[in-house]
Amino acid sequence: MTTHPLASLSDASAVLCVLLVFMVPMACIGLALVNTGLGRSRSAAHAMLSSLCVCSVAAIVYVIIGFSFQGAPGGQAHAFAIGGQTWNWIAAEPFFLRGLRFDFSPVSMIVLLQIFSVGLASLIPLSSGADRWRLGATCISTALLAGLTYPLFAHWVWGGWLAQLGPNYGLGSGFVDAGGSGTIQVVGGLTALSITWILGPRSGKYSQSGTSAAIPAYNVVLALLGCLFAWIGWLGLNSSGAILLGGVEPSRVILVAVNTTLSAAASALVAAAVTRVRFGGPDASLVANGWLAGLVASSAGAAFLKPAAGILVGAVAGALVPFAIDLLESRLEVDDPGGAISVHAIAGLWGLCAVATLSDVGAQSGSRGQWLAQLVGIATLLGFVLPLTYGLNWLLNRVYHQRVDAEGEWRGLDLHELGAGAYPEFVVHSDDFIQG
Repeated sequence: MTTHPLASLSDASAVLCVLLVFMVPMACIGLALVNTGLGRSRSAAHAMLSSLCVCSVAAIVYVIIGFSFQGAPGGQAHAFAIGGQTWNWIAAEPFFLRGLRFDFSPVSMIVLLQIFSVGLASLIPLSSGADRWRLGATCISTALLAGLTYPLFAHWVWGGWLAQLGPNYGLGSGFVDAGGSGTIQVVGGLTALSITWILGPRSGKYSQSGTSAAIPAYNVVLALLGCLFAWIGWLGLNSSGAILLGGVEPSRVILVAVNTTLSAAASALVAAAVTRVRFGGPDASLVANGWLAGLVASSAGAAFLKPAAGILVGAVAGALVPFAIDLLESRLEVDDPGGAISVHAIAGLWGLCAVATLSDVGAQSGSRGQWLAQLVGIATLLGFVLPLTYGLNWLLNRVYHQRVDAEGEWRGLDLHELGAGAYPEFVVHSDDFIQG
C-alpha cells in the first residue's frame, strides 16, 4: 500500500502508536499458552521455554540482519526496472540498525513492532512441532525465519513489489495486508507445515492402516486463557499495523478494534456450533482455535471492513478451521497438535481474500484489480515462501537432526532435554509412603 516515505505523526498519534505496539507481546504470551495447553503435560516446560527462546532468537537475529532486508516503506532499497516500471526488490539498510534514531519517528516504531511481529511468527511453528521438536533446532529454524524468510516477504508487502502492483500495474491498491494476515500468520503457518512434513507425526498418532488416534490436550484451560491474552495483543497488532504499515489515519483505531473483536467472537461461536453439530457438544480446543482463526483473518483488512463484514470474515474462519484440522489430520496425515496450519495459514489466506471481496479497499479500487493483487500475493506465499521455508528447514535437518529420538519422545521433552518435569509434585514415589 504505502510506497512513499512515511509521514510524521502528531505527538498524540505517536504516543498512541507506541502504546498499541506495547500491547503486541500479549499476542506472543497468548500463543505460548495455547501451544503449551494443547500439547502434552510431559513437554509443558519445554514448550514454554521454547517460546521464550524463539522470541529471543527472533528479536536478536531480526535486529542484526532482518531489518536490513525488510526496511521501512520509502527507505533505501535495491530495485530493478521491467517494462519501464521500477520494482522494489529488497531493502538496503545497515546491519545492527546502525544510523537509526530511536524516537517517536514512524520508522523506529516500525522496528519495534516488527521485532514483536517476527517473534509472533516464530511461535506458530512450535505448535505443529510440539512434543518432538528439539530446542536447539527450534532456535536455528527461528534464525532462518527471522533473518531471511520473514523480512524478505515483509519487504515485498510493505513497500516492495507486491505493494507496487497498484501504481505499476493498476491492480487495485496493490497487495493489502495491513495487520499481517499473510506476512505474519501465513508465513508462520507455512513454516509450521514445513516442520510437520520434516518431523513426521508423533509416535502412536497413526496406526499402520492410517487411522488417526486422538491425543487430547493436557490443559484446555491454559489454551483458553491464551486466547484472551491473544485478543489483547491482536488489538495492538492490527491497530498499530494499520497506522504504521497500512497508511490509515489514527482515528480508525476504534474501527480496527471493533472488527478485530467481532471477527474473533463470530469465529469462536461458529466453531462452537460446528463442533456441537458434529460431536454432540462444543469442543473447547477447537473453539479456542476458532477464536484465534478469527483474529488471524481480521488482521489483513480490519481497518477497511464494516462491522457486518468483520462478523462475516470471522464466521467463515470459524467454519473453515474445524474442517481444515480434520482434513489435515485424518485424511492427509499431517500431525499438527495445536492446529497451527489451519488457524494461521488457512485462516490467514481467507483474510487476504476477504480484503478484495468485503473491504472498502476492493470497493474503491475495483474488486477485479484488487482480487488479482491479492491472488498474486497468495501465489507468492504458496509458490515461493513455502518452498523457501521448507528448503531451509530441510537443509537444516540434514546437518542437525531436528526431531528427538524415540526414547526422548516417550519420556517427554521436559525430562529428555531439560532434565526435570514441569509438575514434579504430581509424581507419586513409593518413598512418600514409607514411615519414618
